[in-house]
Amino acid sequence: MHLDDLIQQFQQKDKAAFETLYNMYAENICGVINVILKDVERSQELCQDVFVKIWEKSDQYDASKGRFFTWILNIARNTAIDELRSKTHKNQKKNLHVQSLVGIYEKSEDLDNKIDAIGLQSLLKGLKDKCILLIDLLYFKGYTQKEAAKELKKPIGTIKTRLRSCISELRKNIKV
Repeated sequence: MHLDDLIQQFQQKDKAAFETLYNMYAENICGVINVILKDVERSQELCQDVFVKIWEKSDQYDASKGRFFTWILNIARNTAIDELRSKTHKNQKKNLHVQSLVGIYEKSEDLDNKIDAIGLQSLLKGLKDKCILLIDLLYFKGYTQKEAAKELKKPIGTIKTRLRSCISELRKNIKV
């Protein structure tokens, strides 16, 4: 069967045509989404969402505007970008990152050895107390810049400027 015939059947809500197209394109679509998200499990979930979208919007495909695969690819790309920009995705990534560090940071017994084990102690050497406090709030405790400004009773602009300065100082401590 030719691709054009298959697409036409798909647009007429033929489930067998949908399954054939899914088998043809799902692996590539999941791969494209994963390149953007860098999360295999979430990419597979969004890939399923993309195929649901194209099923529901099958009548919107217009062969005169481009290839079928390109149409699916654009929907997948937009879906992945929407996911990246979503508050849920950002919070999930922030929480995963923070959770991996909070356990190390909060346990006070033998803290020096744990910090040394991941190389943080050498990076923090020489930083001003205000930088250490700001890094603690933003990276170890998961505060937003706005929340840190409120906690430290400083304007948000001061927090942003201070953070840039602190990161510059941290970079000087990194040995490449």
